[in-house]
Amino acid sequence: MKQTNQILKPRQKLSLGDLIFAVSSCTKNTKETVAAVADLLGSGQVRLESNGHFTRARVC
Repeated sequence: MKQTNQILKPRQKLSLGDLIFAVSSCTKNTKETVAAVADLLGSGQVRLESNGHFTRARVC
């Protein structure tokens, strides 16, 4: 994985695009980025929120 100086504060409200950007700055290629984001969503470490309600992410 690439070294980066970007540090995100916990519990910060970020968009899905922000998550993908942060993960892609630490991965080698797009396949690794997709796998890491899918793992974060699937494990529950990251939750998606829509209009104040948490939505379930379906990782296929």
